[in-house]
Amino acid sequence: MAKNIDTTLAIKALDNACIESFHSVLKKEEVNLVKYFDFDVARLTTFEYIESWYNRESIHSSLGYITPQEWEDKFKSVA
Repeated sequence: MAKNIDTTLAIKALDNACIESFHSVLKKEEVNLVKYFDFDVARLTTFEYIESWYNRESIHSSLGYITPQEWEDKFKSVA
């Protein structure tokens, strides 16, 4: 039972590290560079950053130095 708990904690720690890294990049490359005047503008701008840059242009070491879009396309063609 202890081994299962250790494995679960290790997986959660890795998941947390990935999202923390994403939040860091988002803040450095988008949020801290823009002054938002309302929530709707912030939400739309953040969505556009993620969909137009982060997922389509930015390579990720955790995906073997390809973009998330390339990774998704690669596995859609296999399925």
